[in-house]
Amino acid sequence: MPDPYQTLGVPRGASEDDIRKAYRKLAKRHHPDLNAGKPEAAEKFKTIGAAHDLLSDPAKRARFDMGEIDAEGNETAAFRGRSRPHPQQHPRPGARQHGGAPGFNPEDLEALFGQGFGGGMRETTFNVTVSFREAATGAVRRLLLPDGREIDLTIPPGTRDGHVLRLKGQGRRGQMGAGDALVEVSVTPDKLFRREGDDIVMDLPVTLREAVLGASVEVPTLKGPVRLTIPPGSGSGARMRLKGRGIGEGHQYVVLKPVLAAGEDAALAAFLETWQPAHPIDPRAELTQ
Repeated sequence: MPDPYQTLGVPRGASEDDIRKAYRKLAKRHHPDLNAGKPEAAEKFKTIGAAHDLLSDPAKRARFDMGEIDAEGNETAAFRGRSRPHPQQHPRPGARQHGGAPGFNPEDLEALFGQGFGGGMRETTFNVTVSFREAATGAVRRLLLPDGREIDLTIPPGTRDGHVLRLKGQGRRGQMGAGDALVEVSVTPDKLFRREGDDIVMDLPVTLREAVLGASVEVPTLKGPVRLTIPPGSGSGARMRLKGRGIGEGHQYVVLKPVLAAGEDAALAAFLETWQPAHPIDPRAELTQ
């Protein structure tokens, strides 16, 4: 098992926040669900999870830093069978000293309680990445935990990027039982939809003829395609509502984006040569203000 610091790409003095960020970044990149057909990704994901599991536990990290355990959590030959020194005699590298008895460090006390009572029931944190549509409509995903176990994770409808789901009893195990697993959900952007509160917004390309004369067109939504009536004379940026097609009680808004076909249209060019609008506008007026 490689050095956990090297696995996560962080220095030995890295903060808990730096370790968590590094793990999230690597877990996203190597998650098996995002690397179909690449068995090496699943193995890499397990290695990343094991490194995070060790370094996110203050007790295990302190023992690893002092050379008492290896990257797999096994006692090293140098310390096997020996009584462990009191934590205050070997403060974790980089730990700050606080008031109180000489050498006393609350971080060491936290490590002592974390390891001296069977490891307690500690929480395990990791990350899962889902698509925008899975987060919006809800889904069930087969989730690979850092320790290799697999469970079904329910993604509730309307889950936002950064939302944390708690899986009771699925965290690190100790003599007092299993702690909880905290799963932070990362939502990938969608090529069509974006979210504004509980509303869904999308840009809809339309032809110049459809915008000027009006039309009935099919529009994709999270709940399936629907027909949308475009009123005559609709300009670029016109915003139309599809009631109840958002998240929960939200709606979907369609923003019109007229598009001209590539190449020349002789008939249209000839018409525009002599056409004068009844109500001329300056589309670049705001640029000069």
